[in-house]
Amino acid sequence: MIKGYLCFILHAHLPYVRHPEYEHFLEERWFYEAITESYVPLIDIFDELVQENIPFRLTFSVSPPLISMLSDSLLQERYIRHLNKLIELVEKETERTAGSVFHPVAIMYRDRLYRIRHIFIDKYQCNLINAFRKFQHLGRLELITSAATHGFLPLLMTQPEVVRAQVGIAVDLFTKYFGTAPPGIWLPECAYAHGIDNFLKEFGIKYFFTDTHGVLFASHRPRYGIYAPIYCPSGVAVFGRDPESSKQVWSSTEGYPGDFDYREYYRDIGHDLDYDYIYPYIHPDGIRVNTGIKYYRITGKGHHKEHYNRENALRKADIHAGNFLFNREHQIRHLCSLMDRAPIIVAPYDAELFGHWWFEGPDWLKSVLRKVHYDFDMIETVTPGDYLKKYQCNQVALPCPSTWGNNGYNEVWLCRKNDWIYRHLHIAGDRMVELAELYPFVHGRLQRAIRQAARELLLAQSSDWAFIMNTGTMIDYAIRRTKQHIHNFLTLYNQVLARNVDEGLLVDLEYKNNIFQDINVNHYRKLCTDASTA
Repeated sequence: MIKGYLCFILHAHLPYVRHPEYEHFLEERWFYEAITESYVPLIDIFDELVQENIPFRLTFSVSPPLISMLSDSLLQERYIRHLNKLIELVEKETERTAGSVFHPVAIMYRDRLYRIRHIFIDKYQCNLINAFRKFQHLGRLELITSAATHGFLPLLMTQPEVVRAQVGIAVDLFTKYFGTAPPGIWLPECAYAHGIDNFLKEFGIKYFFTDTHGVLFASHRPRYGIYAPIYCPSGVAVFGRDPESSKQVWSSTEGYPGDFDYREYYRDIGHDLDYDYIYPYIHPDGIRVNTGIKYYRITGKGHHKEHYNRENALRKADIHAGNFLFNREHQIRHLCSLMDRAPIIVAPYDAELFGHWWFEGPDWLKSVLRKVHYDFDMIETVTPGDYLKKYQCNQVALPCPSTWGNNGYNEVWLCRKNDWIYRHLHIAGDRMVELAELYPFVHGRLQRAIRQAARELLLAQSSDWAFIMNTGTMIDYAIRRTKQHIHNFLTLYNQVLARNVDEGLLVDLEYKNNIFQDINVNHYRKLCTDASTA
């Protein structure tokens, strides 16, 4: 008898990184690594579970920048080139490691990369959107969207039209690629502020997520805590993150990913091996980078590392899957004694955690979904949409402004290291609203320039740049991207007002920053005050 529901949400997102002007661009590797280490392994386990006829249900958020990159022919070609180079490297590694304890691991990587190439090229025609559509059609995945460029919406609410556009443009792109409007949205960084839900309602979005305190500190206090959704006054449902299930999977110190039998992320042959040997497989400028080939297990907290044993790691992943569900079962039993409905345990994670940061993550997830079906009769996996159909009557309360960042509010995206960006984003936002009002009265090149100005603003608004500036990795790139897109926007804005658009510049920007080909500028049209604050 089903007594409770487990709701996995995987949020797949990367910033839009596409540089056709360079043959090799370092930051494009983020995209290639995510495909190889996370997206294809997850798709592979979904295919296995479908073949086994296991009726799992899982929510998968695919952000608009990621959809755009996955369906881009240039990046598809470059990824295949990247993958073939990795296969060339791992073939050499199987020879180099022969007779050593690392040889079985090299063989594992070789077989794995060939399988990834088969899945990517042969099975899904170089476009993983085909895979997500398939699982959506089979009823295994409930696909949802995120904001257009993962903009940090609470800090953009000084111009409500800008937030409306982030939502509307995202819904347009999702509908184009998946044939239906998204039922839910992953608010970037789970960042909520009062009024955002009104725009979600306008575009037909039924639900979103907050961190635990976003629901717990709602006004009025939710009767069921985070174990049932609440409705905003707008009618949009909100689901709160369960901290117990999150900690077991997120934490590298207290959670499963830190187990000593699992693969060590921070020891990669791109940094460990002789420079002359590894040079053809790192960045052409000689910058050492991760290759994804790692031979060691975590071993312990010190610097000493033992070799990785794949069989032991898989055995441990299966044990941890059982432990995770054992804990959820006890959690559900306790909640059932306090509630008059079946509780829902909401477990949201970044999709890139599975496979990239936690190498065994996809195997753990596969084991969890199998065990739910075979061994844990009182638990069923559901999506938020499933639960809302089952329980249509929910308490109305106003969520608390919140994020899932450090300390739960905005400080990751608004601090000394990145606060300078917002004055520019706000000014550009005001000017974009001005351009949108002008849009219906101009034609040809001027309309194209306004559409491109909207793309440049959206790309500047990505929350990834502020996050990178704060965390201290690739800071120069994040600053450069922010400044360049703002500069591009202002240049186009001034040229439109002067009715003198540089065709060469416009064509170049349309080629380089080609996201949202069908962008609807009308999403930026000025809102009535009542509509934006209702």
